[in-house]
Amino acid sequence: MVSLIDDIEGQITFLFEGQPVTARPGDTVASALAAANTRHLRDSVVSGEPRGVFCMMGACFDCLVEIDGVQNRQACMTPVADGISVKRQRGGVEVAL
Repeated sequence: MVSLIDDIEGQITFLFEGQPVTARPGDTVASALAAANTRHLRDSVVSGEPRGVFCMMGACFDCLVEIDGVQNRQACMTPVADGISVKRQRGGVEVAL
């Protein structure tokens, strides 16, 4: 069960799929979304099944999202910032060579 620590001051607001999400300074995108009860962060490239936060330490890549138009960002390794726009990552990602 995810819960917030109540004695941290400050508030950050960012958008997830166009909807405002409130976070606290020091949160990662993944921790803020988990606290907001958002579990579906991307779709599996193979099966299309929803994927979300799993390891919270950058090892599994299940939390890949698009942040400010940049795909393949690990939500668990990205600090949340005021005003960023986060979207679910859909399908495969094209890699520039």
